[in-house]
Amino acid sequence: MRRPAAAVVIGAVFALTTWARPAAAQAPDGQALFQANCRKCHGTTGTPTARMAEMYPEMKPFGQLTGVSADSVIHVMTNGAGKEMKPFKDKLTADEMKAVAQYVLTLTKPKAP
Repeated sequence: MRRPAAAVVIGAVFALTTWARPAAAQAPDGQALFQANCRKCHGTTGTPTARMAEMYPEMKPFGQLTGVSADSVIHVMTNGAGKEMKPFKDKLTADEMKAVAQYVLTLTKPKAP
């Protein structure tokens, strides 16, 4: 009679440990993070707003950037750029910056006609 009881206990322990495992963390949404943190200056699609383009003429639309890598975008986000763009190293996690960088790269590609 001990064997069925042991099987029930083992089955219950297995079920509890399986259900108790935390769900895999969802990857950060780069587009949503961009809209929340970058849109004000860089526009919704990577083209600076008219006000920002006037204030900072050196700020180029992302579509005009060439040879940009995710690492270079992360570097700028981490350290800032010039006096105007403050660093995001204390505002976004490394995974969030990576997600934003991947999204920014989609904005550097020319749109199909």
